[in-house]
Amino acid sequence: MNEILMILLILNLVHGIGTWKLYMVSGNKPWQSFIPVYNVFVLLKIINRPWWWIFILILPVLNTILIPVIWVEISRSFKRNSYSDTVLSVCTLGFYNYFLNYFTNLEYVKNRDVNPRSSNGEWTSSIIFAVIAATFVHTYFMQPYTIPTSSLEKSLLVGDFLFVSKFHYGARVPMTTIAAPMVHDTIPVIKTRSYLNKDQLPFLAELPYLRLPGFQKISRNEIVCFNWPVDTMVNMFYTDKNYYKPIDKKTNYVKRAVGIAGDTLEVKNGYVYINGEKNQLPERAKLQFSYLVQPRKNIFNQKVMINNYDITDRFGPINGNYTYKFMGISDSSLEKLKNDPNVQWIKKDTLAKGVKDPSVFPHKSSFNWNNDFFGPIYIPKKNSVIEITKENLPIFERIIKVYENNELYTKDNNIYINGVKTNQYKFKQDYYWLMGDNRSNSQDSRSWGFVPFDHVVGKPVFKWLSIDYNGKGFNKIRWDRMFTTVHGEGKPTSYFFHFLIIIILWNVISYYRKKKLQ
Repeated sequence: MNEILMILLILNLVHGIGTWKLYMVSGNKPWQSFIPVYNVFVLLKIINRPWWWIFILILPVLNTILIPVIWVEISRSFKRNSYSDTVLSVCTLGFYNYFLNYFTNLEYVKNRDVNPRSSNGEWTSSIIFAVIAATFVHTYFMQPYTIPTSSLEKSLLVGDFLFVSKFHYGARVPMTTIAAPMVHDTIPVIKTRSYLNKDQLPFLAELPYLRLPGFQKISRNEIVCFNWPVDTMVNMFYTDKNYYKPIDKKTNYVKRAVGIAGDTLEVKNGYVYINGEKNQLPERAKLQFSYLVQPRKNIFNQKVMINNYDITDRFGPINGNYTYKFMGISDSSLEKLKNDPNVQWIKKDTLAKGVKDPSVFPHKSSFNWNNDFFGPIYIPKKNSVIEITKENLPIFERIIKVYENNELYTKDNNIYINGVKTNQYKFKQDYYWLMGDNRSNSQDSRSWGFVPFDHVVGKPVFKWLSIDYNGKGFNKIRWDRMFTTVHGEGKPTSYFFHFLIIIILWNVISYYRKKKLQ
C-alpha cells in the first residue's frame, strides 16, 4: 500500500512539473497543479469536462482508457487541434504537455466547444465512451462467460454462454494497475498478455484487494465463477510454475460451492458430507460418476451396442476381459445401462478408502485420500482460529503462506509464523470448497484445495446462448436453453421469445416516435 501511495505521489509531482504554466495561463494558480485530487478537479474545469470524470479516473482499467483522452483534451484547450498534436499527445504518454508548458506561447481557449467538429471525431468520441461504458458494466456489474468443460454437465453444458453477476457477492475492484479493457488475460488475435505487472515494469505495484458491498453471501451448493487459485498457465497449452498472474487475471473457472466457510467436509464413495450429513443438491443438479461395464459376450471383432453407443468404437477396454469404462453417467442413465440386454454387470469405478491418489490435495504422503474418499477437512471462516500442528499444517500451509501472505516455516518440530513460534492461526478471509457435479471427471478443490473469497468473481445467473458444437445448421443452437436462469427449481424456462417480443415492441415504438417528430 505504501508503495502504491509513493507511486501516486511521484506521478502527481510529474504532473505538476509539466503543467503548472498551463494552469496559470488558464487563469488558475500554478501551485494548484501540485495538490493531489484537487488538481484533477481544476484540470477538468480547464478542459471543460464534467467534474464526475474523476470517478472514472480512480477506477483501474477504466482510467487507462480515459487518461489518453485527457492528454489530447489538454493540448486542444490551448489551440493545438491538429492530428499531429493528437498523435504526439498519445505517443509521448502525455509528455507533449511538457513541450507546451515550457517551449510554446500558450493561448487558452475559454469555454471551448467540446463537441466533435467532424464525423471522424464524432465516431472516435462515441467509440471511446462506448468502450468505457462497456468496461464499467463488464467490471462491476455483469461479465459474459462461456463453459469450456463438462464438470457441471446437466446443470451447465459445454457451449453455454453465461452472464456472471459481479454485484451479488460484491464486485471486486481490479487488482491489475494497467490492463486492456474487455479482455481477460490474453488479447485475442495477437495472443499476447493483456496486462502489465510488476514482472514487466518493476515500479508497478499490484493494487490492494477491495470488494464493493454485495447483497448476498455465497450459499451452499450455488454455482460460482472464480479465478483458478493455482493457475500458472502461460496459455492453454503451456504452463510454467514460476509464471506470475495477478488474482483477477487467473483463469476463470465455474464450479459448485458444496462447502462454504465454517463447514467440515468429507467425501465418501464420491458423495459429499457436510458436518456429518449427506449434502442435498438442488433439483437441477445431476451427479454423475464413471462406471465399469462388462458386456454379455466377447466383442472382439464384433459390433455391440450398449445404451445406443457402439462401445467397440467409442470406449476402450480396461483389461483383457474387455471391461469398458462409461464416464459421466447420471442415476437415470445408470438405470438404462443396468436394463440393457447386452450388459452382464456394471459397477461404480471408484478407489477404495485408504488408497492414496498422489494427485489429490494436499499432495502429502501422510494423507491417504483420493477423489472418492476424502477428508474430513475444515473449511476456514474469516476470524476463526484453529490449532495448527505438524499433522494438519499441509492442509492450511498454502492459505497461510500464499493467500494470506505470511512467512511460515518449521524448526525443531515447532511452527513459526512471521518469526513467532505458535500453535494456532486466525484466518483473514472466508474460504470455499468447489466441486463439479461430474465427480469422476472434474478438476476441482479435491485437486488444488481451498478457494479464497478474494478469488471469487461472481454468480452465474443467466444463459443467453447455448451452442452444441457437434450439431449442424440450426441444430447447433440449443434453443430450449437460450435465455434461461442458472439457479432455481424445476426445469429451466426459456425467456427467448419474451426477449424477441420486447425487441420488436421497442423498435415499433421507436419508429412511430421518430415519425411523429418529423
